[in-house]
Order: sequence, then C-alpha cells, then structure tokens
Amino acid sequence: MPIEILQGLAIPFLGTTLGAACVFLLRGELDHRIQKAFTGFAAGIMVAASVWSLLIPSMEESSALGSYAVLPAVVGFWVGTLFLLLLDHIIPHLHLNSNEAEGPKSALSKNLKLVLAVTLHNIPEGMAVGVVLAGWLTGGTEVSLGAALALSLGIAIQNFPEGAIISLPLAANGEGRTKAFVLGTLSGIVEPIGGALTIVAASFVVPVLPYLLAFAAGAMLYVVVEELIPEMSAGHHSNIGVIAFSIGFTLMMALDTVLG
Repeated sequence: MPIEILQGLAIPFLGTTLGAACVFLLRGELDHRIQKAFTGFAAGIMVAASVWSLLIPSMEESSALGSYAVLPAVVGFWVGTLFLLLLDHIIPHLHLNSNEAEGPKSALSKNLKLVLAVTLHNIPEGMAVGVVLAGWLTGGTEVSLGAALALSLGIAIQNFPEGAIISLPLAANGEGRTKAFVLGTLSGIVEPIGGALTIVAASFVVPVLPYLLAFAAGAMLYVVVEELIPEMSAGHHSNIGVIAFSIGFTLMMALDTVLG
C-alpha cells in the first residue's frame, strides 16, 4: 500500500488521538459554549467536505453520462443516508448533553453509549477519506492526491475537538484519565478501518466510485442534520455554533480548493 494511503488514513485518527489527550491537560467537562463551537465547527467541515470533496467529484466522475451525470450522486447519497438511518436504529448510543439513549435498549453503561455515539458518526468520515483515496489510487481523473490529503487534514482538524469532547466528559463521569483517553481514541479507530475497507472495495469495483463518493456524503450529512446541528443550536448561545460552523465550512472549502 502506498505511503500516501497510509498517511491519508492515519492523519484523521491522529487528530482524534491528540484531542483525546486533552484529558491529561484539562479538568472537568468543557464549557457548553466551547462544546457548541466545536460541534458547529465539525458540522461546517463535514458539510463542505460533502459538497466539494464528495458530491462534486461524484458528478464529475460520471460526466460521460451527460445530463444523467447526477444520477449516481443521487442514488449514492440516498443509500448513504438510509445506511446511517439504519445504524442509528440498531446501535445503542447516547448523545452528549442528553439523558435519553437512542437505538435498541441495552445494559451498556452511559459512558460506553457516549463513545458509541461518536463512533457512529466517525464511520462515514472514515468512508469519505477512504473513497477519496481510492479515487486517487484507481486513477480517478477528478480526484487528485492533494484533494484526498485535504479531506484527511480537514477531518483531522475537526476530529481534534471531537476527541476532547468525548474524553473529558468520560473523565468527569468517573472514568480514570487513562481509560478516558483510550476510549476517546478508540472512538476514532473506525475511521482508518472503514477507510481501508472502502479502498479495498473501490479497488475491485472501480465503476462504483461515483456512488461511493455520494454514499459517504449522504452518510455524513445525515450525521450533521440529525445530531450536530441540533446540538449546536439547542439552548442559549446558538450563535456561537453558527459562527463556528461558518469557520469550519470555509476552512474545508479553502483546503479542498487550494490543495485539490
């Protein structure tokens, strides 16, 4: 496997790990305003990545279809959305600042359900990085190495606060700092795993690349609309989340445009 592929898969996971390490430097949970800012920032990154790194390349890869070039993007997007809807219903999880778990009833601890909530929305992020890397690896004319690394870097940047958002509450809820760090880090392990599996799948079935790009976009936007936007908008100081969203959106847009 080319070193560029390994780097692309490792960079987002490194972001989560560094964020989780904040548990050794900070005490208590993050201020709710900071949580809103981090959540909004992550949402902005994911929306911009879905458009510039995934949906537009999906349609460009299908340009040979002429006026029907949008079809693979539409189909892939809906399959990705429904896939995350399915996972949302079959995986027990608990969102931050919520006392009511989602998914099937389970005897899992509150802390483990918090980890599963973050893990759930890391799945489409890992797939997104994997499918863009696969596009470059298989010679996709509309996917450059720069675009793939821009997406990896953008996901890593938004993973940093995510790692902190999960490890700090775990420590505040009674977990030891080392265990909170490990759990926070493991919440991101699905990204390189999911990315690697996506690369393998795309390498064997090159024609499905446009569908896989849009699939990842649909899955990511499901997470944004179902989880991140409600969290950043709830209660007071929602304007903080909106400003952070705009920062994340423009940062990812700029990364993809400049590096891609």
